[in-house]
Parts: sequence; structure tokens; C-alpha cells
Amino acid sequence: MGFNCGIVGLPNVGKSTLFNALTRTATAEAANFPFCTIAPNSGRVAVPDERLCKISKISDSAATVPTYLEFIDIAGLVKGASKGEGLGNRFLANIREVDAIVHVLRCFENNNITHVETSIDPVRDAELVETELMLADMQSLEKRVEPLTKRVRGNDKEAAATLRLVERCLAILSSGKPARSLEISDEQDKAFRALQLLTAKPVLYACNVNEEVAATGNNLSNGVEEMAAEQGAEAVIISAEIEAEIAQLSEEEERVEFLATLNLSETGLTQIIRAGYNALHLTTFFTSGPKETRAWTLLEGAKAPIAAGTVHTDFEKGFIKAETISYNDFINFEGENAARDAGKMRQEGKDYVVVDGDILLFRFNV
Repeated sequence: MGFNCGIVGLPNVGKSTLFNALTRTATAEAANFPFCTIAPNSGRVAVPDERLCKISKISDSAATVPTYLEFIDIAGLVKGASKGEGLGNRFLANIREVDAIVHVLRCFENNNITHVETSIDPVRDAELVETELMLADMQSLEKRVEPLTKRVRGNDKEAAATLRLVERCLAILSSGKPARSLEISDEQDKAFRALQLLTAKPVLYACNVNEEVAATGNNLSNGVEEMAAEQGAEAVIISAEIEAEIAQLSEEEERVEFLATLNLSETGLTQIIRAGYNALHLTTFFTSGPKETRAWTLLEGAKAPIAAGTVHTDFEKGFIKAETISYNDFINFEGENAARDAGKMRQEGKDYVVVDGDILLFRFNV
């Protein structure tokens, strides 16, 4: 499976510039006025993983296929979006469809680029957007209360459980905290996800800084990092300017050299993907052979049959076992055959929890 991240933020914070750079397209117009992104643009980006190339080289695969991350560039939000101000209704509808939120915050000064709030304060901007999302969630939940209450009067036990959950969510939102801060039991998880709350989604804060401080950040980004730490969220420092320049370089060597001149070891894209994996609790497994080596994305804690179904639904339906080699063993023994001869290939059944980096071969019968 893949996953998608909606790029959100106030107008003129660098969202579309970042999107264009990350996806290496020009589908999202970047301009110095609000709402230049009207419809949500999307683009798929290969997830960089040096393990993939190493596995492919050892297997002498004819093709190497990465897993992908989808970015969706969503129209800028303004104060009052929860009441339909600006493009609020469309913004809220679009953000409801994504798995995680990449909240781009302006952490740079530039008198030539206007700011809708007239001053630069990324923490305030983050709180403004979060408030609009919380207000939208409260409106959504409040509409559920009356019909659920009627069902409870009819002794509907499921409705009673859902109503208690809705009331807990309303209470925490009313206290100024997002829904994701609510402690949810495993039994409540399905019902909680069914509520489709905007503030239940994981958030990554992307601090958009000027090129000269991309390696260190600044006082503005420091404030965002402190805020993220308090929330248990991820924050990364990026420069949309740098990402745009890197997108123009076709050779990997050129990109590495360019980053080195800025005292950077990796791109903002790599940082965002890593943060996204952490926030969404994702893991990667591989399939490899002479024809193809491919990376696959899976939720942490998923068992072998689910991984098999990620490759092909028939693999899950007729799952028998997964022949498994850890990444380190595959590399150390230079391939499947030597790893098997050394007793490093394991036969795992339906209860096996896939580990990040596993190389899997599924046996099935349909």
C-alpha cells in the first residue's frame, strides 16, 4: 500500500512551491496571491531507500521498483474556513481524504511576499489552522448527537458506545486539544476512525526557511519544533527554494554536491518521508528476484497474509507461508541462496508480524 499526505497551510507560505519541487511537476501554479491552488493537485514521489538498490544489485534484478508517497496540494486555508470562508468547504472536504497532514509553516521574512495575517508567526499560524479544523470537527460531531441519542433510547448498544465516544471527542475538542490527543482503546479504534475527524490525522510540521539557514533553522523554526515536541508530533526544516533547485538537477551526483555546499546531507523530501513513516506507523518490506526487486509499504504490526495481499489479493486468499530473510542476513550472505544455505531463511506462518526490511517470498494456493 501507499499513503498520501495533504500539503496544507495558510496562503503564501510556500505550499505549492514545495509541492512542485517534490513532485518535479509544474501542475500547481505558485504565485504571490491567495488561493492560486483551486483544485487539489496530486503527485506520486518515489520513496528513497538505499536498501532497495542493494537488494536489487545482489539479485541482479532486471527492474527495480520503489514504493511511492503521494502528495496532495490543497488550497490555502484562512480564518473562518470552518464556516465556509475563503475556500473553506473545499479545503475541509479535500483534507478529509488524506492519511496525514503536512502543515507548511512560513519561517522566513520576505517583504515581497505578502502574509494574510500581516506578520510572520508560524506557531500562531499553526494554531489558526488547527482551530479551524477543531471547529469543523465539533460541528460534525454535534450533528451526530441527536440521531445517536434517539437510537440509544431504543436500546441500541452500538449507538450508546458511539455516543459516549462522540461526547469524549467533543469534550477534548472543547478544551482546545485535537482529537488525536484522545486516548483510544483497540476496541474503540474502528469507531473512532469512522468519525473521520480532521484533527485525528497525524500532523507533520514543515518549517519553510530561507536557503541560508536550511541546515540550522532559525528562531521561528525553533518555536515550531518546541510546539511539535509538546504535541508529540514531527517537525522538519526544509527550504522550498532549495527543493525547487534540486528538482532541476537530473544527476544524483549533482544533487549530492549541491546539498554539500549547503551543509545538508539529504533533501527535504527525504526528511518528510521519514517523518511521514513515523507518523503513520508504516514499514517497508521487499520482494526480490531476477525479474524485479520491489519495495512495498505496510502498516507496522501487520501480519504476513496482509503483506501477501499487498502484492496480490490471491496471495492473501490462498496464503500458506512466507519464506523470510531479514535485510541484514540477505546483505551479509549476498543473496537468497547463500542465506538459505546458512539457515537464515525462515518459514513463517499466518501469525508472523512483518519486520521492516524483510525480504519475503510468498507461498500460496488458490
